[in-house]
Amino acid sequence: MHFPFSAIVGQPQLKTALLLCAVDPSLGGVLIRGDKGTAKSTAARALTDILPPIERIAGCAFNCLPGIPCGHCEICSDTSAAVQPAAVPFITLPLGATEDRVLGTLDLERVLQGAKRAFQPGLLAAAHRGILYIDEVNLLADHLVDVLLDVAAMGVNSVQREGLSVTHPARFTLIGTMNLEEGDLRPQLLDRFGLMVEVTAPREKTVRAEVVRRRIAFEAGPADYVSAWARQQDALRVQLAAAQQLLPNVGLDDALLDLISHLCCEFDVASLRADIVMHKASRALAALDGRLQVTPDDVRSAAQLALPHRRRRKPFEQPGLDQDRLDELMQQASPPPEAERESDTSSEDDGPQQQREQEAGQQVFAAAASGTARQIAVDTVSAHPIAGRRSEAPDAPRGRVVRAVPHDHPSSLAVGATLRSAALRNPVEFQVNKSDLHQQIRVSKSANLILFVVDASGSMAAQRRMEAVKGAVLALLTDAYQRRDEVAVIAFRGDAAALLLAPTRSVDRAEQGLRELPTGGRTPLPHALQLALQTLQQADANGAPPLLVLLTDGKANVALSDGGDPWRETLALAELLAVRSVPALVLDTETGYLRLGRAAQLAQALGAECLTLEQLSAENLALTIRARLKTA
Repeated sequence: MHFPFSAIVGQPQLKTALLLCAVDPSLGGVLIRGDKGTAKSTAARALTDILPPIERIAGCAFNCLPGIPCGHCEICSDTSAAVQPAAVPFITLPLGATEDRVLGTLDLERVLQGAKRAFQPGLLAAAHRGILYIDEVNLLADHLVDVLLDVAAMGVNSVQREGLSVTHPARFTLIGTMNLEEGDLRPQLLDRFGLMVEVTAPREKTVRAEVVRRRIAFEAGPADYVSAWARQQDALRVQLAAAQQLLPNVGLDDALLDLISHLCCEFDVASLRADIVMHKASRALAALDGRLQVTPDDVRSAAQLALPHRRRRKPFEQPGLDQDRLDELMQQASPPPEAERESDTSSEDDGPQQQREQEAGQQVFAAAASGTARQIAVDTVSAHPIAGRRSEAPDAPRGRVVRAVPHDHPSSLAVGATLRSAALRNPVEFQVNKSDLHQQIRVSKSANLILFVVDASGSMAAQRRMEAVKGAVLALLTDAYQRRDEVAVIAFRGDAAALLLAPTRSVDRAEQGLRELPTGGRTPLPHALQLALQTLQQADANGAPPLLVLLTDGKANVALSDGGDPWRETLALAELLAVRSVPALVLDTETGYLRLGRAAQLAQALGAECLTLEQLSAENLALTIRARLKTA
């Protein structure tokens, strides 16, 4: 039993976006972004209880539209079957789902009973004419994202595998939720979401208290609570049904269509899908309000939902819409007032302000222009992969199937190869035995944990070296952003090292912490390597293979223990990291004609590559970090 949609406190934009998708399913769904505990999943699941029912034939696995059966649906091919009202399908796509479960596969049970090439429909067939819901959609494996992109583009699911050739309709409303702390979404899939909503927890104590009050009441007696909100739920159902009937008659004149295109151009939106979605959303807003004509206010509201995630942006720049700019553009489209609008020159930004704060001997340097992203190619494979786009992960539990091999105890049965083996062995008396079993061999890309260890000591202020260091790290972070890596940041200065950012997929948080990192003090390099060891040990359970990127001039001058030798301690800890076979890269930040070469010595102890910042700045440079093989 779901929490009533009408009982959700606040979140007006979220509720509006979901209702628009109910009025016009062709909008393409909605992406709900926000922190944990902000009613993202609650609202998505609650929507199904207020949707008008659809008509279907009981037992149909393809959710065929009555009178237009899928060619592979035996139930709907029976013209005498009775049509019944049914709830709109709400199908959850688990992050760990296999392609077979999503697309559909050979129905092994029916094949063994004598049927030939029987098809077992997957989740996409079940979601047809309904809602496909993906929680934490930004963590969805790439091979499933590719499947969704193909189906969303065509509106049909085509399965060509294991001797099958099946095509069936798959039109659904895609609803996804995500938390930015766990990484962003691929641009191609992001654009497929018609609307996007940013949700945050309420800051007013009275509103928060009301949220808690309602939730506790629901958990104490779900049935009674739902019954108490029945009148409001019925009103929403009636409103949605009326809006769906009114929608085909809603008009949008050419002047407003010009406004839609103007807004898309002014906000530097590349995808033409934005114009189409805004057109549809504006009409759905009018229908939801019971009107036959779209107004400029409808266009403005549609822009707030359709444009933020489609605006061209750089890596680390968050989706969003400048509300002041939107107001200005809307006013320009309105009839001009008698008096000219005065320009507010006092609010103009003179450009990025150079960060030059001098506090307690510390300086905060801005990052130098990083240019193009510096790519890190990892010359190794991942034994325990998590979804990503960097290291090869052969024999992965999920991914693209590349072949099938005989196997006595397959963990992922290759159904087609197994059945073919049995049929070839004895086509007359078909029977599968152990010798016929085949294992699916899958290949995927896995993510890495990139641990940045950044020297923020006083020597980095000389010749503005910290600007170059930050620029170098930002270039590498751009690559991590594109490959869906996890990142962590350690900074060392003064008397200790600190973990600025624990391992996370939110590269944006790493970028923000780096930009605000102050410079000053001594160089506690041994402390940094010791903390790096501890961080990597704690991250071992995660499964993401680590990469260590160390930016320093190697001039350690703070020991771990009183009377210790900082440089000897540094080399000893580097050797410990080398024993762990951690792939590493040392970026030598030392500049000038006179160089001690400590960073190169440190790289040798780590068994790592060593590059200067000048080398890193070379255009189109691809870094290859070769992992040292672990010895038994």
